[in-house]
Amino acid sequence: MLEKLHESLRNAPIVRRGDYNYFIHPISDGVPFLEPELLEEITDHILEISDMDVDRILTIEAMGIPLATSLSMRTGIPFSIIRKRQYALDGEIVLSQKTGYSKGELYVNSVKKGDRVLIVDDVVSTGGTLIPLLTVLRDAGVEVSDTVVVIERGDGASRLKDMGFRVKTLVRISVNEKGVCIED
Repeated sequence: MLEKLHESLRNAPIVRRGDYNYFIHPISDGVPFLEPELLEEITDHILEISDMDVDRILTIEAMGIPLATSLSMRTGIPFSIIRKRQYALDGEIVLSQKTGYSKGELYVNSVKKGDRVLIVDDVVSTGGTLIPLLTVLRDAGVEVSDTVVVIERGDGASRLKDMGFRVKTLVRISVNEKGVCIED
């Protein structure tokens, strides 16, 4: 199961950014290119493990977009993109996020109290994006039916669990200068 994903991760190039070994992968970076077969395999798996009884699929700009698009096309469920740019629309929810390599504001539109949503994303490392997102959605009365992340790296998923948030991941990895190690 998930053979294409595992193989593509094992073959991912590693780039050193300061003290951080950064893996480059089509799901997390869109580089070198995202093969339809890989996206289809991931989509199929997300559909198998997720509660799809939702009003909307939510994803975070930018690399969650292919995942949400594929899921939306397969299910007919609309999706919304959590953006890095403010639109100042009525009901816009603002959150501050800080990852291992960036920080800034994110803007959630097109959800309201009582909506049921599925969140999909490419990678969870520190939880610096998902923790504030899940917190503001809960505070706004939005019901998160499931949170699914393709790649788990670091302690972010554990931090989410410790805070009472559920997150499902497809594959857990570690990365060193020699490459990606599948830990599942």
